[in-house]
Amino acid sequence: MPVLVLFLAATVVLADQLIKLLVLYALKPLGTVTVIPGLFNLTYVENRGAAFGMLEGHRWFLIAMVVLITAIFVFILCRFQITSKLFASAVVLILGGGISNLIDRLAYGFVVDYLSVSFFPPVCNLADYCITVGTVLLVIYILFFSDLTQKEREAKAQNKESRSGQDKS
Repeated sequence: MPVLVLFLAATVVLADQLIKLLVLYALKPLGTVTVIPGLFNLTYVENRGAAFGMLEGHRWFLIAMVVLITAIFVFILCRFQITSKLFASAVVLILGGGISNLIDRLAYGFVVDYLSVSFFPPVCNLADYCITVGTVLLVIYILFFSDLTQKEREAKAQNKESRSGQDKS
């Protein structure tokens, strides 16, 4: 599974980087193109921070964080036998999006953003949405499907059983 996860993450990186190249050459000179009036625009933005422009001017910190998170996920993939498709999907999206934005930071000093929807003010990119969806999937996995959560449920069930057994005696 680790090879498949890393291959799919690389596919996310490739897709996002190809779109960003198109954005740099075709959208940058135009600035904004309306796709659906009042709802969706393609807007060229150079994001020098993290999500929503936070941590602007902390490029090397952001680079270090992505490298650290990537190393942790690769370690987990190689060290543990991952069988959960939900966990694997989360890692694919987080790694793919994170690495693609990392490439932008290293190559340009900023992240290329281009997706603008009226109900969500920050301009984002495919990688940002991948990271967001991947993080939501990871939280769902941790809260509801991880071994840790399963062991907690089993321990609580055992405590309830022992308490009800003590109440009866």
